Amino acid sequence: MNTIESASPTDINLLANLEIRSESYWGYDSDFMDKFKEIYLITQEFIINNPTYILKNDDKIIGFYGLLINDDEVSLEYLFIEPMYIGIGYGKMLWNHALEECKKLGIREFTIITSPDARGFYLKLGATIYKQVDSLISKGNKTPKLIYRL
Repeated sequence: MNTIESASPTDINLLANLEIRSESYWGYDSDFMDKFKEIYLITQEFIINNPTYILKNDDKIIGFYGLLINDDEVSLEYLFIEPMYIGIGYGKMLWNHALEECKKLGIREFTIITSPDARGFYLKLGATIYKQVDSLISKGNKTPKLIYRL
């Protein structure tokens, strides 16, 4: 049975490892992954201060997402699925939960900075390309910044 529940700071190692496995799914080299971990790896502080939710099937963690809420912008900071479950609907399940959470919080739009590999997933769900921003991992390259309006 699938459930979505709030993450706890004690989940940090499970979520960080899932995030690494999920990002690695796209075939990035070790240099990219080292920079990814340095810049984007989820922290206990993030979980404590931001809405972060875990999707479980029975007791197995399938994926998670986290919303970063700042005064000037809300962003979908994390949405990661275990690689063996990518492409079968769990990402959409987390996405729909995130939309409901945004509605409860009065959030009318949020941004997503994503890899080119995951961009199609978000575009299919209704996000649009907002602009290109400098990649924090690949200096000199751009990465898409998307926006979703509820």
